[in-house]
Amino acid sequence: MIPGFGPPPRMPLLPPVEVALARPVHAFPDPAGKRLAYEPKFDGHRVLIFRTEDDVLLQARSGRIVTTAFPDLRAAAERLPAGTVLDGEVVVWTGGRTDFAAVQKRAAATRARAARLARELPASYAAFDLLAAGGEDLRPLAYERRRARLVALLEPYGPPLQPVPMTTDPELAATWYDTLPASGVEGLVIKSLGQPYRAGRHWWKLRHSETREAVVVGVVGPRYHPRSLALVLPGADDPVVSTPLSPAVRAQITAALRGLPAPAEPPGTEPAPTAMDMVGTEISYRPVAPELTVEVRRDSTARHAATTVMRLRAPE
Repeated sequence: MIPGFGPPPRMPLLPPVEVALARPVHAFPDPAGKRLAYEPKFDGHRVLIFRTEDDVLLQARSGRIVTTAFPDLRAAAERLPAGTVLDGEVVVWTGGRTDFAAVQKRAAATRARAARLARELPASYAAFDLLAAGGEDLRPLAYERRRARLVALLEPYGPPLQPVPMTTDPELAATWYDTLPASGVEGLVIKSLGQPYRAGRHWWKLRHSETREAVVVGVVGPRYHPRSLALVLPGADDPVVSTPLSPAVRAQITAALRGLPAPAEPPGTEPAPTAMDMVGTEISYRPVAPELTVEVRRDSTARHAATTVMRLRAPE
């Protein structure tokens, strides 16, 4: 510091912020001398909460601002101190289980529908990291220190803003892994206690199954005889295009689509929405109401990930 001058002013952390991600593993990772933390893996909608001096902003994983979709969380976050930035997952609980289809309805809501859906499907926020506090960027700190500050910060508030459960006990983590699927929690996220927060896949995720749920947001091809589906996956923001549907799955989807109201077609001057297929090509699709949930399998190669629809998930 130059004599006679104070410390440089703190610069607030503002969106867009690139988020940390997890890479899949098929067994509990070898700690290799590191101390590890284990958290339940909630399949919801990844959101960063920014409490600025005079506002609240919610950022999706893609960087898009989604504040208007979650007015209940915005109101809850107004209680946070200015300069706070949280990373976490928005989840909706129905019947004692997390409901990915319900949270996707919330995420896709227009401003006009958001308030009603907030009453019908109230959101919870499972915070798993504290990126800034009081305007100080905490990302360079070890996860262990960020976690301690996260718990202390949120303790006075309670639901709907809560820290995710965390343990450093591998035996307890194994118990969670075995028992939590009954609540809709399909796995664990595993982190090193000494890690800073960095964009990229520096965490691990351990799932029970290679299959997962996805919400149908559009069809590729004729509306009632689609070739493929546009899908939103847990933790993602932008849709992806599935591989071509099998005849059996196409028949399931066709029957279900006929039971949905057909959405209004966009004006002719507006381009059709697009999603990426497995090779990174933008594909146009016809939007549908996010009412259908499918079970998918993700198969990754060195460069691409293919999303295959296994079956239509029956409504609860």
